Amino acid sequence: MVEANRGRALSVFAVLFAILAISNLLKPLQIGGEQTGFVFFGQRLSGTANTIAGPLFGIYLLVYALGIWRMKRFALPMGHAYATYVVLNLIMFTAKNPRPPGVGPVIFGIVYMVVAIGVSVGAAYLLTKHKAKLS
Repeated sequence: MVEANRGRALSVFAVLFAILAISNLLKPLQIGGEQTGFVFFGQRLSGTANTIAGPLFGIYLLVYALGIWRMKRFALPMGHAYATYVVLNLIMFTAKNPRPPGVGPVIFGIVYMVVAIGVSVGAAYLLTKHKAKLS
């Protein structure tokens, strides 16, 4: 059974990446206002750039999620690339954008960073750990 080889954590990560992919595919619709544009290397996109980048990353994440789910070898480099992108994107977004006033946004930002880095790096780590099981 593939799930037994994949384990619960990778199964959860695959589902989370699929959900994130759907979110990115919907970025051009800007559901929730202008603050929902895709963030690419620290810059929130809008217009044509958002319409292109959001769905492209959505497709990337769908393929990645499928690769994790099916324990495919191609998911390993995708995971390392995505984890690197997430860390760089968070650093650049934090550097380029002023911090909102108050403690709430700071706490949200810290929790967001912990989850984003934990999931992206955690998935890449687990794929590396289970490299021999990838087909």
